[in-house]
Parts: sequence; C-alpha cells; structure tokens
Amino acid sequence: MAILKIARMGHPVLIKPALPVEDPSAPEIRRLVADMAETMEDAQGLGLAAPQVHVGLRLFVWRGGAGNILALINPELEAVGEETEDAWEGCLSIPGLRGCVPRARRIRFRGFDIDGQAVEGEAAGLAARVMQHEADHLDGVLYPMRMPDLALLGFTEELSRAAVQARDAATKEASR
Repeated sequence: MAILKIARMGHPVLIKPALPVEDPSAPEIRRLVADMAETMEDAQGLGLAAPQVHVGLRLFVWRGGAGNILALINPELEAVGEETEDAWEGCLSIPGLRGCVPRARRIRFRGFDIDGQAVEGEAAGLAARVMQHEADHLDGVLYPMRMPDLALLGFTEELSRAAVQARDAATKEASR
C-alpha cells in the first residue's frame, strides 16, 4: 500500500467528470482502493474520491460504521424525499477551509464493491453527506460550487475562533 498525493483545488483532474470503472474486481482497482484508504486515514479524512488522487475513475472510499473503510465503485446516488440539511464540510483537496453546504438528508445508493458484487442501500446523516460529497468529486464538483451563500465559507481556524467568541458572548449574556 502507498500514500497517494492529493490533488488540490485548481488542479484540472478535480473538475473533469470521472470515467466508469470497467472491471470493479480488477487487481489494480483493489490496489487503488487500498492505497486510497491508507491515504484517507493518513490525512484524517472521512472520504476520498479517485479524482482526488489524480485518478479519473468513478469510485470513492469512506469511513463507515465501526470505523470500517468502505468502497463504492461506479456509484449511483439519489435523494430519498425532499428533506435537506445544511452542515459544515471540509475537503482534503481544499485544505484549511470549511463551508456550509446543503445536502439531501437521506440517500439511496447502488454500485459495486471491490469484489465486483452489486451493492445497494440507504444512508442518512453524516454517511449520506460524505457519500454525496465524494460522488460530487466524480462529477467534477467541489463543495463550494454547492454553496448558496459564500459568506459561509472560511478558514477553519477563523471559523473556530468566531465560534469560541460567540459561545463566550452567549455565556456572558446568560450570566447577567
């Protein structure tokens, strides 16, 4: 296994649609998934799409329940219902920044695992958000492109400082 170089915003690989994986069970795909999992863990990420490691193929990995790392090859996602949720996201390809992004609250997914077996299911909450974020990478979409209000995009350090100041001000107000 190997740690792969992560493409950063501005690199052309991140804005091109990725190509389907012809053979999900091919040894080179299994090796790529293992390298992506190791890279994601090293970078302390929650998910990683192949274009982020300079490979224009439709697959991603993410942290599932119980810390398992899962892979979805040639994924298809669709919203379940119309309910959305705004939440803060970061991205290994956009280090140091976070933004508030609306996403479907629940999704249905299908694709293939690294054994070439068809998989499908539903996800909600953080898992649904991560899967949507990673699937966007496969279509050449970065999370700031999904943001309706760029005033809610900022450096992680500044956002943390502002949150602490807001909390301290609220605590001070409540103690009066």
